[in-house]
Amino acid sequence: MTPLRQRMIEDMQLRGFSARTQECYVAAVRQLAAHFHTRPDRLSEEDLRQYFLYLANEKKVARATATIALCGIKFFYEHTLQQHWTTLRFVRPPREKKLPVVLSRDEVRRILSDVRIPVYRACLTTIYACGLRLLEGAHLQVPDVDGGRMLLHIHGKGKKDRYVPLATPTLDFLRAYWRTHRSPVWLFPAPTRQGLPHALAHDGGPVTRSSLQSAFRRALLRTGIAKRAHVHTLRHSYATHLLEAGVNLRIIQENLGHGSARTTQIYTHLTREVQATLTDPLNQLMQGL
Repeated sequence: MTPLRQRMIEDMQLRGFSARTQECYVAAVRQLAAHFHTRPDRLSEEDLRQYFLYLANEKKVARATATIALCGIKFFYEHTLQQHWTTLRFVRPPREKKLPVVLSRDEVRRILSDVRIPVYRACLTTIYACGLRLLEGAHLQVPDVDGGRMLLHIHGKGKKDRYVPLATPTLDFLRAYWRTHRSPVWLFPAPTRQGLPHALAHDGGPVTRSSLQSAFRRALLRTGIAKRAHVHTLRHSYATHLLEAGVNLRIIQENLGHGSARTTQIYTHLTREVQATLTDPLNQLMQGL
């Protein structure tokens, strides 16, 4: 590791950034340096301007990718190098308003039943049943399950903890699955090529982000469902299904760990009840056509 990268990582640690954020920001600066084939501290403000134009006009990266690149590069130059350039203040990825993909209850059941490796099926089922982010589910530990109060302790994004309610079938399911491995730490320990007992004996850690994503993707392909779904779609589906069941939006917001109700309100556009109000008018429009 170069001294410059080490200093950037230390700066991010002092700011309290998560390990995942540090990884993304370092990758953004590394990709910038690779593009110009030189050290990032040797680049000029005009080089940065041309790089952001390249991302927007040639690579046509998604808004989320552009935002991560901007935040990582901006942090490096403004905090690690103390370079306060105008370009970094006015570059902004274009705003988008996209509605999330939502699976029906039947589609969720079909996908989860088609996940063939038990630990991935158990983890993905818990992610849906509790409305979790991917790593929130993957990193669940045995002490996080409060069976007496029927709650799950979630160590959330940005180091913001919360409790989510546990349904009785979910608790029974988690207990039954834990008995298959009896890990003293992880609810969903990562399997290895040498088998789960080997992983437990050598502290193989929890299931990984990439393994869960691959397991979900393979199950989705086998079901033949054409939606562009991914693991986070289970969380979107959880919120939408609760809204359809009449659960208060404020309660759903707390379960999801959203800081603002505006973030949760997007799901009100996706419920079957909202769509049903258009059915009769649309049918009338099509009469005689």
